[in-house]
Amino acid sequence: MIRDIWTVAWREWKELFSRDGGLSGKLGLLIFAAFVGIFLPWQLGAAWIEAPWVTFFWAWMPLFLVTAVTADAFAGERERHTLETLLASRLPDSAILLGKVLATVLYVWGLTLICMPLGLVTINLTHSEAGLLLYSPNSLVSLAGLSLLSTLLGSASGVLVSLRASSVRVAQQNLSMISMALAFLPVVVFRALPLEWRAGVLLYFMEASISEVVIMLATLLAALDITLLLIAMGRFRRDRLVLD
Repeated sequence: MIRDIWTVAWREWKELFSRDGGLSGKLGLLIFAAFVGIFLPWQLGAAWIEAPWVTFFWAWMPLFLVTAVTADAFAGERERHTLETLLASRLPDSAILLGKVLATVLYVWGLTLICMPLGLVTINLTHSEAGLLLYSPNSLVSLAGLSLLSTLLGSASGVLVSLRASSVRVAQQNLSMISMALAFLPVVVFRALPLEWRAGVLLYFMEASISEVVIMLATLLAALDITLLLIAMGRFRRDRLVLD
């Protein structure tokens, strides 16, 4: 089973690196790394490491990137007429699904981990007057862990949407709406709460430590990851994947 998953993941990796355009292509990869690993740290300086909101940025950013990559997971295969060949192989359904998820997670999370030290180098070269700036061990673990969980969330949701999308464009449109909904849903839910509840939520976040917030966010992301993966595995059916 593990060997089959890696077989699918390796196939996806070769496909990802063979693309020339979009966020999943080589050019898109370089642009993203330059923006997140060089431009933003250069502009923000020490705040890129020390500001509390940076934790939430690293939890949100992979979610945006991974949806652009996973839109191609099955919809792209359908457009390139390679889906039938993949489904006709001896590979188990779960290996195909998990292999695609794994490839996307490793691709996006790996890019995220590259951007972190790249940002450190940029800050220390362009803002040397502040002294040597480094992530604390706890902060580094939190950022890496949240970005992994966020990447898995985006990959699972992207694969789930791509399963039924008739084209990559349709999958990208649907995933864009999902990303926007995820970004604004907390605000909408918060505003819908009674005034007393809102005051309680604000008080909690004002008094809570950053580690408590990270644990809460990680727990929520992990629960969503497991739920979406189970839904995707339940909906994966070979005989329903090839659309007319």
